[in-house]
Amino acid sequence: MVRGTSAAPTSPKSKLLDRKSRQGKGRGLPKKGGAGGKGVWGRSGEVYGPEQVDEKDPNYDETQENCVYETVVPPLNERDFEKTVTPIVQEYFEHGDTNEVTELLKGLNLGTMRSEVPSLAVSLALEAKASQRELTSRLLSDLCGPVLSHSDLENSFDKLLRELPDLVLDTPGAPQLVGQFIARAVSDQILSEGYIEGYKGRVDCEYARAALDRAAVLLKMSLGGLRIDNQWGTGGGQRPVMQLIKEMSLLLKEYIVSGDCKEAERCLKDLEVPHFHHEFVYKAIVMALESKGDKTFNMVLQLLKSISASSVITVDQMRRGYMRVYMDIAEINIDVPRAYFLLEQFVDQSLSRGIIDVKLRDVCPCRGRKRFVSEGDGGLVKL
Repeated sequence: MVRGTSAAPTSPKSKLLDRKSRQGKGRGLPKKGGAGGKGVWGRSGEVYGPEQVDEKDPNYDETQENCVYETVVPPLNERDFEKTVTPIVQEYFEHGDTNEVTELLKGLNLGTMRSEVPSLAVSLALEAKASQRELTSRLLSDLCGPVLSHSDLENSFDKLLRELPDLVLDTPGAPQLVGQFIARAVSDQILSEGYIEGYKGRVDCEYARAALDRAAVLLKMSLGGLRIDNQWGTGGGQRPVMQLIKEMSLLLKEYIVSGDCKEAERCLKDLEVPHFHHEFVYKAIVMALESKGDKTFNMVLQLLKSISASSVITVDQMRRGYMRVYMDIAEINIDVPRAYFLLEQFVDQSLSRGIIDVKLRDVCPCRGRKRFVSEGDGGLVKL
């Protein structure tokens, strides 16, 4: 039996890892005051002063003594300009933050291509929606000063007027739209009031003349109270809910008069509120229930069928519209006594035309018919 000892085992490895001086000198403190070791820059809290230049260093170069290093961004050429700026403008149409666009353009060395920014933005806006044209007008107003000068804007609109014959090929209404941009720029005071006057008597292109005439007419109408600062309208998501409801009701009334499904679809798209299409479905069904006769009833079914087939209104929005009618049918029945019966007919017709599915049809509320006790039943209630 081997008795254990209290002394720690010794081995050559433990001696190699020992941090004490092997010569028996010193006080047993860590080397370099704890500032040494692998991957250690120095003692914690130590502040380094400026490094002294050693003139005897073989790599010393006297010419680099007072050099200042800066990041140099090469200027954009015509080929890279459109590839770089176009995504910035298209993203701006989604988020609408002019400050972000300003910072991105400041980070680019536009050079001589600075005056091309407004013409590129307007060219993209010509094929966009009305709300995005409004965003473009705001962008030009906010860029004037931090990024663009007044002369840059004038040169840009001069280029747009020269390129109108080409722009008309893709956008037939380009002269009128460019004229509205010019009028808005003059109203925002980023173009001089004499810009249009400077073209009088020296315009040969009929499209440029039409654009300038449009701008002059709008500016003259502004003196009578027309607000040019909101000529493009407001985007769908920024409109008040009551205004959207009124526009949808007016749209349905115009459709009942004209019977043009394609025009109704186009007007619904122009509202730019795909998240609010359930209100359109709700209004259409209520109009069909309140109508007198089968004409409006069938026309509403035809409209919902056309819009559903073209995917202008999604399945979810269509379902939400029907469910809202189901929830409000008790109140609708107060004004329309046959509302339950008409709603059952409307839902059955919607199912047969493929507007809704069977599940949505099965949850349609129905009002039970009252059965009274008659004398010949012997006092029994009819089941």
